[in-house]
Amino acid sequence: MNGANNFVIRVYGLIVDNSNRVLLSDEFQMGMKMTKFPGGGLEFGEGPVDCLKREIREECNGQTLKNIRHFYTTDFYQKALFYPNHQLISIYYRAELADPVQFSVSAKPFSFGKMENGNQSFRWAEISRLSENELTFPIDKIVVQKLISLFSV
Repeated sequence: MNGANNFVIRVYGLIVDNSNRVLLSDEFQMGMKMTKFPGGGLEFGEGPVDCLKREIREECNGQTLKNIRHFYTTDFYQKALFYPNHQLISIYYRAELADPVQFSVSAKPFSFGKMENGNQSFRWAEISRLSENELTFPIDKIVVQKLISLFSV
């Protein structure tokens, strides 16, 4: 079991609305700007779906999800960016908001003003116009390609 503790597991939501737009999270964390899908780290004793529900509640003003279904899990080795000597495993779920939007959504990226750790804003992006270059992290870029393929059929 050597190295069994060297994993970072992240869970993300591909929250798609009726207009085929996906929710993006613009954040300033650990001294850097990042655009990613909403979600976060799996806590010990928590299942991935419970993690996603908790993260969305925490980040999106108590918002709840419905129609949660698995979309993609990392199927290759990815070194964790913020944790030395750790492997990143990312799990993505498609989901919908159970209620009308209860949190602030902006039309422009990074609408929170000051670049201070912990600041976050949300925006919708049309899937048909989404580019992998809009997202910061390597696995998210792969997921964008898969999402675009799904919605271009």
